[in-house]
Amino acid sequence: MTADIRDVVNTAPDVVGLGEPTHREPAFGHVRNEVFAQLVDRGFRSIALETDRVAALAVNDFVQGGAGTLDAVMRDGFTHGFGAFPANRQLIAWMREYNADRAAGERLAFHGIDAPLEFTAASPRRDLEYAGHYLGVDLDLAGLVGDDEQWSSAEAVMDPAQSPGDTPAAHRLRAIADDMFTLLYAHAPELIAASSRADWQRAKAHLISALGLLRYHRQAAQRIGDSARWSGLSGVRDALMAQNLLDIREIEAGRGPTLAFAHNLHLQRTPSHMSMAGMDITWSGAGAVVGALLENRYTFIAGSPRDDDKLRSTETELDTNDGLAPGEFTWCLRAADVASQLDQATLEGADAVLHIDVSGSGARH
Repeated sequence: MTADIRDVVNTAPDVVGLGEPTHREPAFGHVRNEVFAQLVDRGFRSIALETDRVAALAVNDFVQGGAGTLDAVMRDGFTHGFGAFPANRQLIAWMREYNADRAAGERLAFHGIDAPLEFTAASPRRDLEYAGHYLGVDLDLAGLVGDDEQWSSAEAVMDPAQSPGDTPAAHRLRAIADDMFTLLYAHAPELIAASSRADWQRAKAHLISALGLLRYHRQAAQRIGDSARWSGLSGVRDALMAQNLLDIREIEAGRGPTLAFAHNLHLQRTPSHMSMAGMDITWSGAGAVVGALLENRYTFIAGSPRDDDKLRSTETELDTNDGLAPGEFTWCLRAADVASQLDQATLEGADAVLHIDVSGSGARH
């Protein structure tokens, strides 16, 4: 048993995936902050959260010392409601302070690995327009995209009949996004020379997002059984998460490893399962994909629910007012073969299990 992540991460993986069993337990965010601080001492220079990658670009600009306010980046730089979480606010404030007197190469970087996806999706307009402007491509998207509401409404995901993802306009948008992705690489030398590598990577992130959104909408339009359709949606989303995480690693490779923080279902090495509204949903999460590709360069630490809590695989209401203070919880890391409320699928392939006790007594480990 240990409360020092450095005792578990005693090699040099590219990515450490730290999972949480539910988004409703605020202690996991606070522990994540402590774990990241310990890993920074081991040479980690980046953290990636389960939030929209493109929106998170503004958060990274802020922690690197850019203009703006903490309130603004918490409001605009996070999706899924995560900007309201006190632990996330503390993380961003700490990262900006840490970076204040350090050289650019030693500064900590913040990334998102998700897209604006979950039980709703979003329009690809934002990302296509950004990439078109960077590439100097004259795009007329109005007729193809139409009203953004048709893409972002809950019905667009819940009801295949109301999804715009299988229309001629959607297929044309996917072709446009794919063509621009090719242009981005074909003209990389002159684009980078005229702007910067960071600007090129930012445009790439937008195109990855656009293609991911269009693929997600295409899956939402499938006229198949609900379990198969939602399994496909989960798979498309996590494939995008994996692609983003691997792209982030390409960016961060010369600076140090990355800590990824998300739900266990996204980070575990084994296939993910979830029961929802009578459906049995199964897919390969981002951790399963990244673990297969990185092999021993990926470490997974599974977050275990408290003894007095139930493991929740989905959450619709997030606890944003945690009120936690130092000394109100303890945590430790244990071997994955120690008894836990986690299911066997999550435990298999886990390198350690994070246990938290929110008891209101005792000192934080």
